[in-house]
Amino acid sequence: MRRGSAPRALVRRARIVLLAFRGWPNEQIARELGCAVSTVRAWRRRFTRCGLPGLRDRPRSGRPEVYGPDVRLRIAVTATSVPPEGCSAWTHRLIAAELAGTGIPALQAGRILAGLDLAPHKVRGWLNRRDDDQFRARAAAVCDLYLRPPANTVLICIDEKTGIQAKCRKYPERAARPGRAALRELEYIRNGTVSVIAALDVATGQVIAEPVTRNDPVAFTGFLHRLDQCIAPHLNIHLIMDNGSSHVSRATRARIAARPRITVTRTPVHASWLDMAELWFSVLTRGLLRRGEFTSRADLTEKISNFTIRYNRTAQPFTRAYDARTDHARYQARHAAEHPSATTGTQPLTLAA
Repeated sequence: MRRGSAPRALVRRARIVLLAFRGWPNEQIARELGCAVSTVRAWRRRFTRCGLPGLRDRPRSGRPEVYGPDVRLRIAVTATSVPPEGCSAWTHRLIAAELAGTGIPALQAGRILAGLDLAPHKVRGWLNRRDDDQFRARAAAVCDLYLRPPANTVLICIDEKTGIQAKCRKYPERAARPGRAALRELEYIRNGTVSVIAALDVATGQVIAEPVTRNDPVAFTGFLHRLDQCIAPHLNIHLIMDNGSSHVSRATRARIAARPRITVTRTPVHASWLDMAELWFSVLTRGLLRRGEFTSRADLTEKISNFTIRYNRTAQPFTRAYDARTDHARYQARHAAEHPSATTGTQPLTLAA
């Protein structure tokens, strides 16, 4: 009853109920609220039967539909079909033009689409990955390293983030204040790009980040050499990385072959998210790059280095709970239950002990 946005009629019905609860007779309530006694009786009965929802108006039929089920069906079929040549997606105007014979305007077409929960202008990314046992085996190998790291080995995830833009706004940002978000100028100045290669220690969560002028085998093998020098000689080094061109080049393979204590496990194609270095790059983006102001490449490089140093002071290891072997076993069991007569021709992965 005290809600300022409540409709006046609903407030009066609530007052009827509250005055009745206090013991007022119907005639006194009607005089107090300026309504008929029959109105008081009706809403008291409705509240007794239905409770609080009973105080609201019942659904009404409204005016007859101008566009019946046939038109709605044609709109749904059009919105889920291939758009006309020269267009990549259906719009309300295009749908109205396509169905010009029905006389439906673009605005009404949009309302019908909203009611059908159809949004032809929206799209979500989706990767069609083949159900490949080799993919699952390689994913399981990476998960095994996270869940059961080898003894006397430093487990390191390596990845690059290329093309980081050194941008600064043309005018200063206005700070946030109570009731108003920070205001940020839309126009910005580009001051070049920087690429960063990072190595994350899975056991400690600490990161070594180094800017590179070019993301090529020379820069990558140089980074591997410096990484090798930083780690105690009695420890083995196990690298987890994706299949980038600098990671699979002849020079990189020769460098790794020359150092027997270095072994490599590669993530499957289209599964770079298994590399924990991606998690740190997400932290870097949210903590620095998204809102940062960088006046030059050198300024961007320095701020990334400072961010990394500050991050390492309180670094904690990421926890990887996903197990590709268990996931694959669940898939095999579900597939066998749904298709008992189907045979894949391949052996399922063995669950780790």
